[in-house]
Amino acid sequence: MISKAKGFAYVKADYNYISYYKDGKWDEGHLRPEDTLTISATSTSLHYGQQCFEGLKAYRRKDGKIQLFRVEDNARRFQTSCERMMMPTVSIEKFVDAVKKTVLANAEFVPPYESKHTLYIRPFMIGVGDNLGLRPAPEFIFSIIVSPVATYFDGDAKCVNMGVSDYDRAAPYGTGAVKVGGNYAASMYPQVEARKQGFADCLFLDPKTHTRIEEVGAANFFGITKDGDYITPKSPSILNSITNRSLKYIAQHILGLKVIEEDIYIDQLDHLVEAGACGTAAIITPIGSITYKGHKHVFPASKVMGETTKKLYELLIGIQFGDIKDPNDWITVL
Repeated sequence: MISKAKGFAYVKADYNYISYYKDGKWDEGHLRPEDTLTISATSTSLHYGQQCFEGLKAYRRKDGKIQLFRVEDNARRFQTSCERMMMPTVSIEKFVDAVKKTVLANAEFVPPYESKHTLYIRPFMIGVGDNLGLRPAPEFIFSIIVSPVATYFDGDAKCVNMGVSDYDRAAPYGTGAVKVGGNYAASMYPQVEARKQGFADCLFLDPKTHTRIEEVGAANFFGITKDGDYITPKSPSILNSITNRSLKYIAQHILGLKVIEEDIYIDQLDHLVEAGACGTAAIITPIGSITYKGHKHVFPASKVMGETTKKLYELLIGIQFGDIKDPNDWITVL
């Protein structure tokens, strides 16, 4: 068994999964040792970005068993992304079965419970086949790769500093709500620029008015108000984060907090005492400050994870690693 992961970087596992769509149907799919693909140079995924992906994790429990967290929700979100990108959907059963097979075939790459590291699972679909014109691909590949990972941001419970980007992550009526590569490609340049300035990542505002917080480059945004409420932005161009949905449930049903989904204006942050980024990769990363147009807003919880954020974090990872009872049929034990 691998002892621990080396940051959030790719480590080749023993097997990955692949399935081909041709003549209107998917094949059975199979595991294979190669982690390369041979596709047509005219594939729509290469020229027009016809692709989408998912991100989830497998967790090693204290008793040594492996479990998945909300895998069916990932399958549903994958279907939504496929539909938006004019690609054939994968049934929930096929998606879940493929994830299970891939994880079990690479069980030795799931880090031990004590490390609190995980096996990251990346299902994706790409349009392939000969197709020069702008139209949906004639064929598709659905594949799953895995890699042991630590957390996305360095420092775990230490707060990170964010800078607000002048660029847009996604268009107002574009693809911001689905998990497609173009959204992330658009965030690479702003992210690099933010890191040059000493920030952990950049924060994107709404593309229409540039006044409301939307997302961090690779995660949702949330805050804890002075009244102790859990608040997170609501927008049609924000990815429907499964982690954020889980935190909202935990906040309301376990901690008894009021959950608010509404606009959070970048120049009106004084009502927040804690802030954070959340997602499969980020888990929960506390945000200590946000710099906007030269002004640095420092949250009261600016050095380490705030009290409420810490409770949310401990409950979330407790459920994910099997230490806390699954509250809502989120867990699949392999």
